[in-house]
Parts: sequence; structure tokens; C-alpha cells
Amino acid sequence: MIVSEESTRGSTGSGDTGPGLLRSAVRRDIVDTLANLPGPQRTEGLSARELGDLVGLHVTTVRFHLAQLVEGGLLTSRSVRTAGAGRPTKKYVLAPGSLDRPLEAYRLLATLLTETFGATDADGRPLDPEQVGISWAREHVPRPGDPAPAHTAGEWLSTVGRLVDTLRVWGYTPSVRTEDTGRTARIDLLGCPFIDLAKAHPEVACGIHRGLIRGSLEVLGEHDTEITLEPFVGPTHCLAHVTTRADFAPRGGNS
Repeated sequence: MIVSEESTRGSTGSGDTGPGLLRSAVRRDIVDTLANLPGPQRTEGLSARELGDLVGLHVTTVRFHLAQLVEGGLLTSRSVRTAGAGRPTKKYVLAPGSLDRPLEAYRLLATLLTETFGATDADGRPLDPEQVGISWAREHVPRPGDPAPAHTAGEWLSTVGRLVDTLRVWGYTPSVRTEDTGRTARIDLLGCPFIDLAKAHPEVACGIHRGLIRGSLEVLGEHDTEITLEPFVGPTHCLAHVTTRADFAPRGGNS
């Protein structure tokens, strides 16, 4: 019998939430174990001791990581009273929808690297990171019926909005502001699916980021843009400046 249900939202001691918690191989193993349980057992959940037996870790170590996963919103816990005397047993299950964004983020990284591994340009030279991002975006961004460069600040902002929607699908949590009378979009990139790669090899991750943005804009009809990136303006926060070089129509008309 369930006797209590515990809150799943909060902040971890490490400051990580969601995908950031899955940088730990131990936590990924715990989450993967719970995610792949048979249906009824996945609903019921497992105790820390049961998880420890499955992942090969001491129960105290497992409890430490479970506490962070609960506080970070990836798991929920509940107390279940068992037959006989004694304290209720705490069971852990995946929080509904908690893995939707992390899995999409990891899927993006895995498929991008897999599909572009060993890719070369027309002259047979290996693609650099930015070319890898451009190539992947050209293949995966939905192409509008008749893409054309923006002729007004409003049209440019609409294109940037479609770019932001694409970044969200790929696992980012972007926000956007405009500068320079609408010609420049300042895009805050949170929830980067390449965060581990960015910390180890920022030049590679930034190149891929620029390529994904440039390739997406090309698919949307914008072939003349200037893109700059500021990596790690915060612990997990990068900043992109995207400027169109297209000539806008004079005020009061579209031609």
C-alpha cells in the first residue's frame, strides 16, 4: 500500500538538473535500468537495494545518486508498506516525461556524429566541425516550400523563430532577443546537447554549433549571415549572435 508520494522538483547539490545529471555514468546506468524494466515493474519501481544489485553498486552509493535524480526531477520516489513489521520501502520510478528532452539531445549528438563520421567534401577532404554541422542541418531541417531571404526585419525575425523552434526540437532551450534594429538575433543557448564535448573540446563543439545554425538558416532561405558564438558565458550557457546581411526594404514598403 502506498503511504506517501514525494516531491520530485528541486535543486541538486551539484547544481545540475535534467540532462546535466546524466553526465554521470552511474546516474545514466540507474536511469537506464529503470527505463528498461518490464511494464508492470517499471510502474512499481525499484528500491535502492534492488537497483544496487542490478547495477553492481553498494546501496549507500546508489542512494546518493537517487537523491540527486529525484531532486533534479528525473525520478520520483514513493514509500510502499510491505507485509509484516518494519519501515516502508522507498521505490523509485522515472518521472513522467522527464527523459523526453535528454534523450532527444543525446540522439542528436549520436546521429550527427554517426552520419558524418568520415564525411568528406567534393575534393575528398574531411569535413571540419562547422561543415559537419552544416551538412547535417541541410539533411534534417524541414525545408519550406519556397525559401527566400528576408526583406524586412519582421520576415527575418520569423526566420529566426523557425530556427529557434528547430533548436528546441534538437534539445536546446533557446531564448532570443533582437539588436541592431532587428538585423541581429541574440540567441541564448541553454541545455546544450554537446555540453560534455564543449567542455573537453570547445573548438569542435562551437564549430558544430555554428554549422547547425548556418545550415538551418540556409535551408530556410538565408545564405548571407554572420554568426558568432560566445562559449560558456555561464556554466551551461552559450550565446550566439546571428546577423543577416540581406538588404531590407525601405520603411513603408516591401520592395
